[in-house]
Amino acid sequence: MEKKKINWTGKAVIAVLFAAAVLLYLLVPGVHDLAQKIVKMFASGDFTEVRMFMESYGAYAAVVSFLLMILQSIAAPLPAFLITFANANLFGWVKGAVLSWSSAMAGAAVCFYIARILGRDVAERLTSRSGLQQIDVFFERHGRLSILIARLLPFISFDIVSYAAGLTSMSFGSFFIATGIGQLPATIIYSYVGGMLTGGAKLLVTGLLILFALSGLIVLIRQVYVERQKKKEEK
Repeated sequence: MEKKKINWTGKAVIAVLFAAAVLLYLLVPGVHDLAQKIVKMFASGDFTEVRMFMESYGAYAAVVSFLLMILQSIAAPLPAFLITFANANLFGWVKGAVLSWSSAMAGAAVCFYIARILGRDVAERLTSRSGLQQIDVFFERHGRLSILIARLLPFISFDIVSYAAGLTSMSFGSFFIATGIGQLPATIIYSYVGGMLTGGAKLLVTGLLILFALSGLIVLIRQVYVERQKKKEEK
């Protein structure tokens, strides 16, 4: 009974926040224009635009960055690495990494609870049905280490994993710890690269991302091998 009460309270809070956001978007021209600007900024794929946007808020740049990361987490198709690159370029790679890591953790927690409270239908609307189904299969295959492995693989959507985890019976504590550990390597690498980025650094970025993807594949292959060995021993 207590759990149902908490669940309904959560649904009510999210519904009120969502309604308020929609009303602001529809009725306040400034909010509407800002939302359109953010979407175009992400669609450009240029991290310098994200950096200039954050920098325009002066002393509040870090707060704006934090909120942008949570926003892109909820709207899963938006690329998080642009914010990570911009953070490193604006604040230095160490401070940028801390900001990116902490804000991504907050975004992951929001996605987890949206899915847990509102259910699969809402999660599918915010992401995609096929994307969630693929992560479901991934979870079944890799069991307890699914979150940690998924966070180490750059080609698996960070945000869809968070939504999918909220639909399982997994505890938030286990999810949060695995997310924190698993996303740390990617955050450090992206931040280090972002701190060096200039207009002519695309080849360097591509090379490092490929290298990171390969390292993630090695982790995945190793996990599959270990699981197969266990099955053979059980037989």
